Parts: sequence; C-alpha cells; structure tokens
Amino acid sequence: MNKNIFYVLMALLLSTGITTAQDLPRFKRIVRQLSSSKYQGRGYAHDGVRKTSRYLVREFQKSGVDEVSYQPFTLDINTFPGRMKLSVDGRRLQAGRDFTVREYNPATHGTFNLYHIDTLHYDFQRIRADLQRPENRGVFVVCDFWFPYRHRSDFAFLQNPDSSHIGGLIYTWNEPLKFYKAYGERVAQLPTIWTLASVLPPTAKTISADIDQQFFKDYQTDNVITKVTGERHDSCIVFTAHYDHLGNLGKRVFYGGANDNASGTAAIVTLAQYYARQCPHRPKFDTYFIAFSGEDAYLRGSRWYVDHPIMPLARIKYLFNIDMIGDNNPQLHVEPSDAGAWAFPVLEQLNRRRGYFQGLKRAQLEEKSDHYPFAVRGVPCIFFENEEGDAFQWYHTPQDNIKTVRFDTYEPLFRLITDFVETL
Repeated sequence: MNKNIFYVLMALLLSTGITTAQDLPRFKRIVRQLSSSKYQGRGYAHDGVRKTSRYLVREFQKSGVDEVSYQPFTLDINTFPGRMKLSVDGRRLQAGRDFTVREYNPATHGTFNLYHIDTLHYDFQRIRADLQRPENRGVFVVCDFWFPYRHRSDFAFLQNPDSSHIGGLIYTWNEPLKFYKAYGERVAQLPTIWTLASVLPPTAKTISADIDQQFFKDYQTDNVITKVTGERHDSCIVFTAHYDHLGNLGKRVFYGGANDNASGTAAIVTLAQYYARQCPHRPKFDTYFIAFSGEDAYLRGSRWYVDHPIMPLARIKYLFNIDMIGDNNPQLHVEPSDAGAWAFPVLEQLNRRRGYFQGLKRAQLEEKSDHYPFAVRGVPCIFFENEEGDAFQWYHTPQDNIKTVRFDTYEPLFRLITDFVETL
C-alpha cells in the first residue's frame, strides 16, 4: 500500500474514533430529558429527584458499565409544591419571574401593609420606633437587596420575631431573580420574599400572599455510583456531577436546570460509555462515576459520600467535578484543589497544543460544588464550569431550560479530560 494512502487512512480512522468517542447526540438527549417537566426540576416535591436517580441508573446501564449502585442518605428540606401567589396593590405577579421566596420561607397567607426603608436618609432608631407603632404591626419591610449587607446587625434585629413586630421582609433585586435551596433544611418564622424592583415601586402600599410550603423530615435520596473496572485497583479515577436541582416554585413553575446541572450529569454518563465501550484500551485504573444528589441543598450528597466513601479517599488518584458546562464561553473556568493544583499546568499545555479552548481561567477554591468536600480532605481534584456565556445568566431561574442551554463546551471538555487521563 502507498505510504501516503496509509497515513490518510490512519488519520481518518483516528478522526472517526475521536468523533464517536464523545456522543453529542446522546448528551443532548439526556440534557433534554433531565430538564423536562417529567422530573419537575429534579427536586424533592413530586419525587422528582427519585425519578431522576432511577433514570440515571438505566442510562449508566446502557453505557455498559460494570457496576451501578445507589448510596442512600437523608436530608431535611423545605419545598413549595402548592399555591404560590403574590399581588402588589392588587396586581398579580408571576412566580419565578417577578418574585421568588427564600428556601426557608414559611407558609404565608394574607394581605399586609408595606413599610419601605428610606436608604437615602437611613436612621435605624427612627425606623425601629416606627415599626413599634400599632398601625405598623405585621407590616412587610421592603428594602433593596444589597442594603442589609451594609447594616447586618440592624436587619438581624428585624428578623428576630422576639424583638420585632414585622410580618416579613421583601428584598428587591434586578432581573433575573434567582432561587436557592442551600438553607432549606429549616423553616424560618418570618417570610422572606424577593421581588424585581420594577414590580414593587416605592409607592406600593400592600401585598397579598397565598404561599404554601411542605417540609420533608429525613427525606431519602441517593447518590448514584457507577464503576468501570480498570487494570489497576490500587488507585482510581473519579468523575462527579450533581443531578439534583431546585424543584418547584408552586404548582406551575419548575426549575429545569438544563445547564445546572443536567449538562454535567449527561457528561459523566457519556464519559462512562466511553471508558466502558469506546476507549481503545481498558482504563489503567478503576474508574468511578458518581452522580450526587443534594448539591443544591448545600452539598449534602458529596458531604455524605466523603464521610461514607465506598473506597478510601486516599485511593483517589484524581477527581473531576463537572458542573454547568451547557454554555458557549470559549474560556473554561477551572478550579483545582490544593492537592490537585499540579494538574493545571498539564491541562494548560494540552489545551495550548490542541486548541480546545481559548484559555483556561484558573480560580480559587470555593465551597460551591461537589469537589469541595473532597478538596478539604486532601483529595486531588478539579472543578470544570463554563461561566459568563449566553446560558450562564439563567442559572437558578426557570429560563435555564433546553431553549437557553448551549452545547459548545461539551466536546472540547470531553477531549481535554480524556487526553489528561491518558497522562496519569
């Protein structure tokens, strides 16, 4: 055979292997499915998170892995599956767009007068005296979202039911409004509501609220753990992503979380498929894929796991945590642990050589995703996220859905990770 023809054929075979290694159509199908109404935001009301774990077990099995198992744990969590209505001076607001509630919000029903904080001529002693007046008992105090951070002790007093007579707090914020679950392990005594500043002007007089909540004590959920057996068993490679999200804000609104984090979950499912079936050789090390629950509830699943690991944490050669990669920023956010910092220059060199991203933006370790509980235990790990692209603005809003998610990051990240693993 002519040498030139041989090299062309080899190049074609290699390029075909690369193309089929990362399964973009399957990645998209999983993102679409996980962010659909069937799973109701992968939260705890309507058993969305349990339905999701069962779906992931089936998908991992399709990937050809050697083992799939559940790791159950429990958490306490506040949810909002019922009525979610709010009106300002008789004008109905839209849940998830015009207003949200804090994750620890109690059920709130009734019509309440509003008391607007004068931030230009702020005098807390005068405000405190005003709020003691009989006509102001039970009012909702309204303030710009950022102002209380500069007056923490004053607002701590207002939120104390034993020393204040207010009915609740409303913080105004700019679009888009976010919803969180991190502190949903309790129910507060006073309601806290966030609204857009545009729907609650300084002239507003009253709000009417009809807000239900349901608190789950010891709700059982699961981490889904998958294994592909490698040539060596003394060390292992671990890929993680959280599959839970924010669930519901009332009967009609759910948070699909296509970017956060259906994208990362779909990525580790297709990585499992690659190492089980498509990799040119058996993985050098045992390789685990862990889909965590409870991440949006303050990293509950990963915190549980590091306290109850299925193999000693010291055996983890490297851990990759993938979160919110459904975007199109050509710069990749990379956050290594102290023990895993040595990998960053290797990744940079691989990226410069192969041009997967315009650059890797290194950030300091933060307590914001599932790599963190491993990092503080000394596990070599790294966090991948795509920030500041077109989809990023919609995270923690109902607009984080299949229409706004982007798929640009998946293939280059897949190649960067698999290239790096080959160096270990």
